[in-house]
Amino acid sequence: MHRAAFLRPLVGELLGSGLLAAVVIGSGIMAQRLSPDDVGLQLLQNAFATALGLAVLILVFQPISGAHFNPVVTLADAAMRGRAWRTVMPYAAAQIAGCLAGAVLAGAMFGTPVAFSTTDRATPGNLLAEVVATAGLVLVVFALARTGRQHLAAPAVGAYIGAAYFFTASTSFANPAITIGRTLSDTFAGIAPSSAPAFILAQLVGGAVGAVLAAWLVPAGSREPVSTR
Repeated sequence: MHRAAFLRPLVGELLGSGLLAAVVIGSGIMAQRLSPDDVGLQLLQNAFATALGLAVLILVFQPISGAHFNPVVTLADAAMRGRAWRTVMPYAAAQIAGCLAGAVLAGAMFGTPVAFSTTDRATPGNLLAEVVATAGLVLVVFALARTGRQHLAAPAVGAYIGAAYFFTASTSFANPAITIGRTLSDTFAGIAPSSAPAFILAQLVGGAVGAVLAAWLVPAGSREPVSTR
């Protein structure tokens, strides 16, 4: 029984991360095929599918694993004492493995060979955007959690990521596991392996910023705004 209780969240993170990567990459491939001459419409289609898919996956997997799908979220949870540090590495491993499998699955569904992406994204503007996108994501997640509104995480996180596709220069990867998975797809959603380390570093910085902001703005156990009177 104890073994099942340990494995169930990891399988949840593996499946959820895999399906998320399949949604992100698969919808990007479909967008390229549906709108080959309109990059703006491709981005809209990709963002819309990702926002909806992410919201559904959070609803499904939140009771099972917490629906992190993101090593930065898991690290922030541990840093804010929401989980034991010993669970971070197994969660991150499951998330990365899931995103790699999801990239392969998306390619198989669309008959697109698995290949390293050639899209170089590591520009100063994109890296700043990843700091902003990841900080915002962590703030959204933990502001809701610390005020007892976890039930709103699915629509809120889905909406935030959908919006961040457009208000950030990087189109808001905001997730090291997804970043690694997207290196295996030389399609609309791909990122060159040479760009991935800089993106991941920016995401870790953004996650730290978001965690600090959440911890200060919303003290643990908050239910009402802090009074200034």
